[in-house]
Amino acid sequence: MAAQSPSHSLDGTFYKAADVFFPEHAGLGLTYDDVTLATLYSETLPRETNLETKLHERLRLRIPVISADMDTVTEAPMAIAMALNGGLGLIHCNLPEREQLSQVSRVKNNVHGLIQEPIKVVPDQTIGDVLTLVEQKGFGFRTFPVVDKDNVLLGLLPGHTVRPRYVATLVSQAMTPRAQVHTIHQRELGKNPIARADQFFNEHIGIHKLLVVDDGDHLCGLFTISDIERIMQERHSQLKPARDEQFRLLCGAAVTATRNSTGELDRDRILAHIAELVERGVDTVAVSTAHGFSKGVGDTVRLIRENFSDLPIIAGNVTSGEGVAYLSECGANIIKIGQGPGSICTTRIVAGVGIPQLTALYVCAKEAEKRGVRILADGGITKSGDIVKALTLSHGVICGGLLAGCPEAPGQLMEINGKLYKQYRGMGSPAAMQAGSAARYGHLSKDSVRKVAAEGVEALKEVSPPLDIVLTQLAGGIQSGMGYLGAPNLAALREKARYIQITTAGMRESAPHDIVEVKTGN
Repeated sequence: MAAQSPSHSLDGTFYKAADVFFPEHAGLGLTYDDVTLATLYSETLPRETNLETKLHERLRLRIPVISADMDTVTEAPMAIAMALNGGLGLIHCNLPEREQLSQVSRVKNNVHGLIQEPIKVVPDQTIGDVLTLVEQKGFGFRTFPVVDKDNVLLGLLPGHTVRPRYVATLVSQAMTPRAQVHTIHQRELGKNPIARADQFFNEHIGIHKLLVVDDGDHLCGLFTISDIERIMQERHSQLKPARDEQFRLLCGAAVTATRNSTGELDRDRILAHIAELVERGVDTVAVSTAHGFSKGVGDTVRLIRENFSDLPIIAGNVTSGEGVAYLSECGANIIKIGQGPGSICTTRIVAGVGIPQLTALYVCAKEAEKRGVRILADGGITKSGDIVKALTLSHGVICGGLLAGCPEAPGQLMEINGKLYKQYRGMGSPAAMQAGSAARYGHLSKDSVRKVAAEGVEALKEVSPPLDIVLTQLAGGIQSGMGYLGAPNLAALREKARYIQITTAGMRESAPHDIVEVKTGN
């Protein structure tokens, strides 16, 4: 993990590799602002660096950033935006299980080229029936293929006819008949269906949907011009999307150690929910708790592993090598490190426990290396420089507060003195626990008001730019750090990093000072 001591003896005295630096500071808890990284000779330009990280054979990200499983950070819009920019979103579990399943489906079905099972209507339905379907399902479209009971294509119901004024009209009367509907045979798609569909839309101006049929004229799929355009644009974007083998966006979901009325682990409910998540295409589940080095978490991870042998499991949170070893033995592939570093977390104040992040990451990284598991730095990230430091010891970072102000986050908007803010709260806050997260802190939901000691606060975050802009800036900062260390990829960053502790005055010197700032660096 750590680089050899540099040849220049004086440099080696002051700037030390992780395996030298952290043992020398044993007994002292260090976090991001307590240290800085020393530069190294570099032939690597920032724009040439590779930010890809492999958390599991089935979980490869283009950027090492994950949005936190918090109810004011990650729901479907955030998870979609994270994946489109190369990261991963963990949809929180502070909502009904059916709703979480729906959120996962929204991510997995967002843009994947050929829609293999398009939503269809039948000719004897009324426009009113279709409007009810649109409202119930929350569809953002109103154009539907029309098929018979054998799935043979009969026509296309155009969106401009799906209006309240036509509620009594039959679909068969409003649809464009089959002879006038543009289709393509599935054998014509070839090895590059996206390119073929793109060619079709170029040749047929004004056509927005392309239906795919087989020899019997059965409906086999649907392309939309908006999906094709977005996919084609991805090839030119700075941040590439993170996708699975079926070209769907990556998506994770958080689960808890759910218990029944007797206090025992509700094995059947947990397994049933995981099975449905897997059926929806979820790429990883995160056993979401505040204290991962505990029986309930271990039992839950073990239960999931025994029944879903190939599913990547994220578990945590821990801050010790023993915690990493325990979760690894239970079956976790990826382990979250961090207890109390979040901006809205009060665990260290309320419970008196928790380890500053860099020290925790080093200790956990050494055990993770032995066990062949990956670790994620969870919490305390306030700037791109923190991410660079975290990545010298971990394989990715989880961000909450840094993303909570983005339009894609689900927090409520409010205006104060002419500025816009979004709600942001810790999952240990009273409101979050009343909404369902009490299990994360070892309490039953019925106790969330009566006796739970809150380990988080409710706060506001000033509204920030859209996520793609925020992630582009963060990725640029990470690449700059890698360039200074001559690290072409994240493995080299972990290998090359050298540290030195800094003082409070040194930290002050690191930021803009003794000026009147007229334009921020952000």
